Amino acid sequence: MIRKNLKVLILTSVIILLPILAGVILWNQLPEQIPSHWNAAGEIDGWSSKPFAIFGLPLILLAMHWLCVAGTFADPKRNNHSGKILHLVLWIIPVLNAVLSVLTYAAAMGKDVQMEVVMPVFIGLVLAIVGNYLPKCKQNYTIGIKIPWTLNSEENWNKTHRFAGRLWVVCGLVIMLTGFFGGFWIFLGVVLLMVLAPFVYSYMLHRKGV
Repeated sequence: MIRKNLKVLILTSVIILLPILAGVILWNQLPEQIPSHWNAAGEIDGWSSKPFAIFGLPLILLAMHWLCVAGTFADPKRNNHSGKILHLVLWIIPVLNAVLSVLTYAAAMGKDVQMEVVMPVFIGLVLAIVGNYLPKCKQNYTIGIKIPWTLNSEENWNKTHRFAGRLWVVCGLVIMLTGFFGGFWIFLGVVLLMVLAPFVYSYMLHRKGV
């Protein structure tokens, strides 16, 4: 399966490493300390050295990317993975890295980056997209809601993922709105709902013999 997707894996890996090239080009314009973390109010509260931010972070993300891909392709039920789900796995870290790199370099160069707006919108969009794909996700051990009741029953898996898919799309849109109207606790509450509701729903199905 890796051979079949090797070209996409190489392309996504190159995209993850592109910020290194951008950092080298901008080296003299970047400060010695580069923002690496923002709090809920969008204020910078964490810094990294320039070498680590430019070289270290992309390499860490590349390692995470390969780990996720390797784990997905090693799944005993990998034949259940649809092409769309695999492409989601292959592209989610490269896209995330590209967005974060642009925002990080812009902030480091003194640009006004409204991280408290951009990140909820981006995270909500990603979660809504994932939610759209969840009902299409067949039973496996690496992608989806992997709890005992879904893994032991294909019907439970399918019903739980249909429920979770609708929930995640709605919650993703709500999270996007928090970027414009604020509300960190709303953001946190919605995320908890996305995690706990499918768990409870699957357990209720299990109690009913599904």
